[in-house]
Amino acid sequence: MTGPSNPDPDPRDLPDEPIRPGATPPAESGTSTGTGPYRPPRRGWAAGPMVIIWSLVILCALFFLVYAIVLATD
Repeated sequence: MTGPSNPDPDPRDLPDEPIRPGATPPAESGTSTGTGPYRPPRRGWAAGPMVIIWSLVILCALFFLVYAIVLATD
């Protein structure tokens, strides 16, 4: 198992001759967004999850409204 790579290597391990800019290729990134086929993003949420979320919100609001009425009438 290897440890994390250090972006700043120990200067004692570097070769004596200077390295020209551009002599080494840049590091590759495997997390770029350009990989894979293009799929346009979907807009908004599907109707099903939104109905469930709003139903829960309304039920919670009704619960606290009834709870407040019960506390106020006692």
